[in-house]
Amino acid sequence: MSDYTLGIKELDAVIGGIKKGSNIMLIGPPMSGKEVILYYIMYYGAAKNENAVITVTTRESATNILEWFKEHKLALPLARVGIVDCVTKTLGGAAAENENIKIASSPVDLTGIGVKISQFFEEYYMKKNIKKTQLHINSLSTILMYSNIQTVFRFLHVFTGRIKATGALGIYTIESGMHDEQSIATLKQLFDGMIEIKSEDDKNFIRVVGLSPKPTPWFEYEIEGANVKIVGRK
Repeated sequence: MSDYTLGIKELDAVIGGIKKGSNIMLIGPPMSGKEVILYYIMYYGAAKNENAVITVTTRESATNILEWFKEHKLALPLARVGIVDCVTKTLGGAAAENENIKIASSPVDLTGIGVKISQFFEEYYMKKNIKKTQLHINSLSTILMYSNIQTVFRFLHVFTGRIKATGALGIYTIESGMHDEQSIATLKQLFDGMIEIKSEDDKNFIRVVGLSPKPTPWFEYEIEGANVKIVGRK
């Protein structure tokens, strides 16, 4: 069995699995279902592949994310799921930590976010002896709104390095069209490959670049509830 898979079988079949230690940028326009795709990968990783999954959320509170999985009747194995919530405190909500949720003060607090990620890594890798971990950051675009590109690059450099060193998998979402090309090019240096999403004529397409000898075809997909359904290819 390959080291990591996305759970979208048409893409997995073409790329033949993802090597340990890979860092991937998930880039696409707003309203293209990126969040559902990331949740889908998260669920597949934790429930089907038995990886630990750490999600840093700068867009939704941890409570809302867990509620989303419940609403869609997806039983997340909570012993393998950790969420670093950068939203709740910013909105002035009551923020209580538990074994699944750690609270960072805001998306600006990269030091605090880093500490919380490290705590989850240590818990899964050292204490629970789960050797396969996925780190998802959703989204780099929010972090870039508050910090300059050099600061974000340094922050990511630490964690992409840790992903490589521990044989984990990192997936980092970013909005296309929201940042200048120089910023995207700077960040791309840290990644082994990309999951690219584009919208054309009210249709959404996805492909993977850099994780196999040549890019996958563009696959048309639809979001049905919590499912990512491939309906055709270009």
